[in-house]
Amino acid sequence: MADKDYYELLGVQKGATKEEIKKAYKKLAMKYHPDKAPEEKKKEYEEKFKEISEAASVLGDEKKRQQYDQFGSNAFQGGQTSQGFDYSDIMSHFRSGSFGDFDDVFDSLFGGGRRQHSHARRGSDLLYETEITLENVAEGTTKTIPLNKLEHCKDCSGKGAHKFDSCHHCNGSGYMKRTQRTPFGLFQQTSPCPYCHSKGELPQDSCKTCGGEGLVRKQKKIDVTIPAGIDDGMRLRVRGEGEVGTNDGPSGDLYVEVNVTPHKYFVRNGDDIKITVPISFTQATIGDDIDVPTINGNASLKIPAGTESETIFRMKNKGLPSLHHGHGDQMVKVKVTVPKKVSKKQKDLIKQLKEEKPSKSFFKKIFG
Repeated sequence: MADKDYYELLGVQKGATKEEIKKAYKKLAMKYHPDKAPEEKKKEYEEKFKEISEAASVLGDEKKRQQYDQFGSNAFQGGQTSQGFDYSDIMSHFRSGSFGDFDDVFDSLFGGGRRQHSHARRGSDLLYETEITLENVAEGTTKTIPLNKLEHCKDCSGKGAHKFDSCHHCNGSGYMKRTQRTPFGLFQQTSPCPYCHSKGELPQDSCKTCGGEGLVRKQKKIDVTIPAGIDDGMRLRVRGEGEVGTNDGPSGDLYVEVNVTPHKYFVRNGDDIKITVPISFTQATIGDDIDVPTINGNASLKIPAGTESETIFRMKNKGLPSLHHGHGDQMVKVKVTVPKKVSKKQKDLIKQLKEEKPSKSFFKKIFG
């Protein structure tokens, strides 16, 4: 079998440190993990992933590296590299998104000592949608969120049992070593203990409250403060109120998505709000002071004489509060209404106000 250049596979120099090897492997593993491969290149990515993992497992171990430098990669064929190494545990780290704690994956690959809580997993995040009114946006509000989720059993502190003894399979270490004999010596591979799941202890009884699961489903309500000025579709995070983590991992977070229901009269535009109000022909002609509804109650607006329909007036600081500072404005569009029915007296008054027809000279000036 052709000898492999492990240094070239990882793209490092022959005198590379363990940290340099770790960094190179992480970069390549993220690139060639089979789960990220295009459909037509899955086999190619899988082989490449195995090759770089094989190279890292040798170069990351001092003794194996010395033997590789002396005898080449053929010294490890049939041992615990590409033909005997189990990559499933490493792949699971990538799929779970927990590759941030890369030291655990690296130590597992190299057969080194791993930490007791290396399999700790953060709980899943939860999403809850709630609706509020535009008035709630103006003033801020508090919403009570009902939850029905798994939590650690308080009776057994999430352990599933009250009595534990040291695991006799792994002697309480949480990991089991497998020794293989090769023509070049004995090699050890360390893997999580399948009996105690890396905890180093076995339960001697079962918690009656949770049935040994360590988890109970609990209904609870939490109050979430929604700040004034929040926008439609924004999400608020409540730390630690998601699903519980496993193996002492932290709980996930709860995200509350706020949806603002459309208002009957107001239209929102950022921190500004718009409204259309009717005014009479008389008010438009001679002017008036009118009461205009705002999000916080009525306010007075001066309509100057000669106001045309569709004119927009700005009422400063009568809009919504900003999440940062200040207030938006309220834009008021006035619409001159024409009565469909008028009395004889009203009709006579309107006739008195009737404008004279434009003179012939006006038309001649416009049209020539």
